[in-house]
Amino acid sequence: MPFLRLVILSSILLSGSAVAQRWIPYSNTLDGFRLMAPGEFEIEEIDFETEYGIVVPARIYSHENDVGRFSVTVVDYRDSQRLHDERIRELDGVYIGIYGQVDVRGSVAYAAKKIRDRASTIEYDAYHYINRVDGHQLQTTNPDQTRTFAAIYLRESRLYVIDATVSPDTVPPGMFQQSLE
Repeated sequence: MPFLRLVILSSILLSGSAVAQRWIPYSNTLDGFRLMAPGEFEIEEIDFETEYGIVVPARIYSHENDVGRFSVTVVDYRDSQRLHDERIRELDGVYIGIYGQVDVRGSVAYAAKKIRDRASTIEYDAYHYINRVDGHQLQTTNPDQTRTFAAIYLRESRLYVIDATVSPDTVPPGMFQQSLE
């Protein structure tokens, strides 16, 4: 029995670093998502240039700590068809109207390409879904040896890019990458 107490006490003391990373539930009604976050997010509003060159609004929710950088980028494509229609009028019909739909439908692939482009190696790159929402997951190693764990989903013309870039010796942040609701 004393040996069992020693094992339990040792495991509690040695698990301090695992306990130090506290995950909190984060809910955002403005951009319509929930997930487990490593802490409170800073929020930055940006202009996002799409693959087909229009600019749509986006927000970056980010948290940085000693483990790495965690972000959720929400790109709002809901007004993209109108913006593409304006481009058609500006270019006097030279531009094709279907690009408004293709830009949104291809946004997951475009976001995945941008993550691949900054990586030195790709360990995982495949279709994924969460809560019946189609998407994509990537795990890469970057030139500075940090590792990126990303998940990308498109729902109701909003693109959600979940990106955790962590040091090479960090346990993979699967809770962040795979908890989107």
